[in-house]
Order: sequence, then structure tokens, then C-alpha cells
Amino acid sequence: MIEAFQYINKAFESKVRLGIMAILMVNEEADFNFLKEQLSLTDGNLASHTRALEELGYIVCNKSFVGRKPRTVFQATPQGREAFKSHIEALEKFLKSK
Repeated sequence: MIEAFQYINKAFESKVRLGIMAILMVNEEADFNFLKEQLSLTDGNLASHTRALEELGYIVCNKSFVGRKPRTVFQATPQGREAFKSHIEALEKFLKSK
């Protein structure tokens, strides 16, 4: 049981970060407003969690303009995808160990 814990990634202990990565694992990209709506977050809360994931290299942020409106889009990096898969596998092993 303890062995499974060593592969649990602390970056995904937050349900917000777990949710962001889960959405980005099944979507090629997701914009700020989509993530905010899907996860029922405030602008500031989402911004702080996406920044933390960016600093870890798990997601990238691309900013552009659509007309005069800014658009912020996030994508999971290969490193982020691998880290998330490893985290989920560790959780599954933990749940199966009894």
C-alpha cells in the first residue's frame, strides 16, 4: 500500500488541478472560460491553479485576440500528460491494494 503512495503526484492533490488536467487529457485544448464554467471557479482561482501547472511544465498557455477580445487557451504538455497518467495509475494501484 505504501508503495503506491510514492507515485501519487502532489500537484494533483487539489481537486481544481485534477479537474483542469482531466479536461485537458480528453480535449486537445480548452479556453479559460470553458474551464471556469466546467469547474465552477472564479477567475482568480482558475488563474492561480493554471499558473501552478504551467510552472511545473504540465500545461502551456497561449494568448490571442478574437476581434478585440482576449482569448486564453490551455493545452496539456507531453510531460503533463505523462505525469497525470502516472498519478491516475498510482491511485488505481492504491485502491486495488488491500
